[in-house]
Formats: sequence, structure tokens, C-alpha cells
Amino acid sequence: MTITVIIPAHNEESGLPATLHSIKTQSVPPEKIIVVDDGSTDRTGEVARSYDGVTVLRPPRNLGSKARAQNHALPHCGTDLVLAVDADTVLAPDYIERIKPAFDDPAVGVAAGNVQTRFTRTPWERGRSTEYLFGFHWHRPIQQLANSPVVCSGCCSAFRLTTLTAFGGFPERTIVEDMDFTWSQQLEGRKAVYVSDAMAWAADPETLTYLRKQVWRWMAGFMQNVRLHLPRLITRKPMLATWIIVALLEIILAPFWWATPLILTFAMHKPISGTLVWWAGGEFLLTVPALLYAAKRRRLPVRQVLFNLPFVYLNKAVNLYYAWKALVIELILVPLRLSHSLTIYEKGR
Repeated sequence: MTITVIIPAHNEESGLPATLHSIKTQSVPPEKIIVVDDGSTDRTGEVARSYDGVTVLRPPRNLGSKARAQNHALPHCGTDLVLAVDADTVLAPDYIERIKPAFDDPAVGVAAGNVQTRFTRTPWERGRSTEYLFGFHWHRPIQQLANSPVVCSGCCSAFRLTTLTAFGGFPERTIVEDMDFTWSQQLEGRKAVYVSDAMAWAADPETLTYLRKQVWRWMAGFMQNVRLHLPRLITRKPMLATWIIVALLEIILAPFWWATPLILTFAMHKPISGTLVWWAGGEFLLTVPALLYAAKRRRLPVRQVLFNLPFVYLNKAVNLYYAWKALVIELILVPLRLSHSLTIYEKGR
């Protein structure tokens, strides 16, 4: 099968070289590489053109979202598959080699690999590294076994071109096109696939400012897709609907879990020391075994993985705030026409 790599890029001159190098050195090289220089004001286009075999497309104006930039490149593909890669994501040398076989099954419409963090320099990156280790070595494999992946990550997803174009291209109706397409494909009876051994490393927000922008977009997009798809998923794809409902319940119940030590101490007059030990023990059992397994799979130093663990609670606090904000706005206020859905795409770094 032939494959085209599409890289949407807006002011990505610093991260783009590593991305392009990782694509140019694939064990199974792509037939085409297209960089969409989406209204950049830096040297993004110049950097992309300096690589042999890279086609650079520049729309007449900034298109305003990753999905629109990707759709701008679709007419120029002409291959069996399309691999969408973020301009700050680095692929393992055998990523294409490992992702292609997923499409030997004609029912597969989209597939994506295992995403980990490129850098762990700041508290926010360290927290994200823990989230990714847990999610991609616990949640994703279980969802794959149940044939119900919740999302094929947009930073490194491969698509069957005929299926993608028949759908109308990358969906622009929600702020997170990857989740929208993943759910839509499964609603149409096609498969979304997680390929655990296809590795990619994404550059994540290194500051709280960028983390807030990214998480707000992710959470608002999740709730937009819940509003758009969940009723049909319950009847057509109940296992996927179950994962989504569990995620919603986790968001709703998380404040109560976090407040449990205070509730037990002040409302039920339990000793605070015992309460904290019980709560911390529960957190330990829910997270550490999966992280140790992930560290073994990725051959990471256990000490480094455990050192990063406390930082995940900073990220969890940000996640929870924006999850609740998105729930209220996208699932309550928007249907009541008391607020507007998020449509402005802001970069997360």
C-alpha cells in the first residue's frame, strides 16, 4: 500500500526538522510528504522546502484549524493511505512499517500508534509523561481488545484515503477531529485500531499557559463529540459508549474522590493519618502497577517513572477543571443556547 504523510504546520520552524527527519528515515519510506504551511509567520515553509522530496502547500490565508489544513492537502495525496503527523511529533524509524499491516483488514478505516512524551523537562511535561504511560499501556490495550478504541491520536494517525474522502475529509464540525473520526468510523461499522508497537513521541505543553489551552480544547472537543455521537453509540456501538460513559462518570465523581480524606476526617471524624494512608494506598494500587508494567515495556528506568508520578496530580487538577467547564458549557449551556461551542483552535505549545 502506498502512503502520503501530511504535516499541518503553523509557526513550527523549530520542531519541524526533527519531524521531517524521522519521516525521511523510515524503514518503509512514504511515497509523498506534504507540509501545509498554514499561514506561518516564521521560517516554517523555508525549513520544509529545504528537504528533498517534500511538497509545501501554503493556503492563501490561515485556515484556523488542523483539520482544515489537512483537508487542504487531501486532493494532492493520491495514495492508498494518509498518515497525519503533527509538526512537533517524532516517529520511530519503523512507524510506517508497523502501522501499514493494520490496513490489510479492509474493514479498518483508521489506525494509530503508541504516543509518549518527547521531553520531561518541566512539571507539566513530567505529569503528561505519566498520563501517557498509563493511558497507552492500560486503557488503550483494553479498548483495543474490546474493538472499541476511544481515540486514534491525531498526532500520528493513518487513514484509508477512500474512506476518508468518502466521509468528506477530516471532520471540521468539532474542535478535535481525531476523536470525531474515530467514533464516526465505528458508528459506520468500520474499525479503528491501536497498534501498540508503532511508537511516536509528541512534544507536550511545557508551561501551564499552553497546557490550559490544550486541555480546554481536548475537553471541549470530547464533550462536543459526546453531544454529537453518544445517543447513536449506545445502540450501534455499546462497548464504545460504555468507555465514554465511564469517562463521564469519572469526571463527575473525581471531586468526591479527591475530597474523600476531608469528608472522612471532618464529617465522619476519622483520624486524618489513617484516612490519608487509605486514600494514598488506593491511588497507589490504581496507578503504580500499570506504570511499572509500562516502564518494563518501554525499557524506562523505574526510578524516573516513579519520580514523575507526583507531577501527574498537577495535570489532573487542570484536566478536572476544564473537564467540568466543558461538561457544563458543551452539554448543558450550548443545548440550551445559553453559550457558544468552542470553535477557535489554539495551539497547545
